Amino acid sequence: MLPMVEQLGGGLISDDGTTAIVGEEAWIKFLTYMQQWGPSGRNLGSPTYKSARKLFNLDNNDIAMAHTGLYQIGRIKADNEAFYDSKEWMVVPFPVFKDAKKDVAASYYGHYYMVNAQSSPAHQKASWEFISYMLSHGEEYLTEVNIIQPTKALLNSDVYKSQPYSDVFANDFERGHIVYYGASSAEFQTLIRSAVESVMLSGETPQKAYSTLKRAAQELLDESR
Repeated sequence: MLPMVEQLGGGLISDDGTTAIVGEEAWIKFLTYMQQWGPSGRNLGSPTYKSARKLFNLDNNDIAMAHTGLYQIGRIKADNEAFYDSKEWMVVPFPVFKDAKKDVAASYYGHYYMVNAQSSPAHQKASWEFISYMLSHGEEYLTEVNIIQPTKALLNSDVYKSQPYSDVFANDFERGHIVYYGASSAEFQTLIRSAVESVMLSGETPQKAYSTLKRAAQELLDESR
């Protein structure tokens, strides 16, 4: 949801790291959009509904679009091969508001391999050998598991470029940025979710939800600094 706020000119944390929930107008506009989207508005979605990405593959014409990743293509093929082969689906760039101030795509995140330094030397050696094996099989990992290993060699490879709609994902990488990660990132996520749920499900006004979110997020940021 943060990219939606960023498109409207807002943000989570100020550049100097001292202010949380930046851009009142952007946040209220975002919360108003979510309010209108929800059960009390146009009833196009709700936090209580099953995730669209879990219904999309059924091809029952009850889901028009799902927000997910490249791995969803593999899931379509595994869950509903007839739907996969029909090509009656496509991948489109992350949507942008008509009046957006910035062109921002969905944030991305990464997995990483770790070895416990407190484990035995034998375990550490075996772990590093396994990591080396995985990193040397990036193309196979992509084709078999549909997960991208973040190496230039893979992203520049013919194998990656041959994946359906790989160019859409690559272009969105350029428009997006790494997801916010900090000491209180999970708590920030909870606060934003509560604000969205309050306008969608509890009848809270976007202005009140913004004020509550702003106060709680600022307190959280101040405590973590």
